[in-house]
Amino acid sequence: VARGLIEFCDEAPPVKNFISIGGPNAGVASTTCAGGPWCAGTGGVSGVGIYSDYVQTHYAPSGYIKLPNDIAGYLKGCRYLPKLNNEIPGANNSIYKQRFTSLQNLVLIMFANDGVITPTESSWFGFYQDGTYSKVLPPQQTNIYIEDLFGLQTLDKAAKIKFIKVPGYHLGMDIQELQQYVVPYLINGAPKNKVATQVVH
Repeated sequence: VARGLIEFCDEAPPVKNFISIGGPNAGVASTTCAGGPWCAGTGGVSGVGIYSDYVQTHYAPSGYIKLPNDIAGYLKGCRYLPKLNNEIPGANNSIYKQRFTSLQNLVLIMFANDGVITPTESSWFGFYQDGTYSKVLPPQQTNIYIEDLFGLQTLDKAAKIKFIKVPGYHLGMDIQELQQYVVPYLINGAPKNKVATQVVH
């Protein structure tokens, strides 16, 4: 939702640092998961058709579901993520890219044992290769990066992306991790603490 504010809103305030903590940035490749608030209700909607008008209208998380074996259905029926990632054929909006690349820092935090975001690498904009659940592509090998649909490649080449991996389950950051990886970016401008800007692969 916060990224949508940056890309979509004409009169939104300027954003310098965008911090994504365990976000489904490249999508969630399943209508079921291991638990947590993200999963509430998935069992009831999966049988209806995740890309149906009813589900997309009444179940907010469906806007992030991207099934690798139904990319055509995703692009046609999913109402949020294809627009956010500028993936819709013939509807690419250069303004989204212009706004997103105005960021000074893009901080992407992935949880090693997330359990909610599938695949976990989606938090870094990595995702399954189209048509399969067996191969996860790193962000630099995905279409959204290669085609630079909304500026991910541009930010990466400008060294403005921080890929951070922390242990634990979805959103399970402790105080020390928050102080190291999040708090410095809440201060106006880029952090001066080198530890806080460490890229963890």
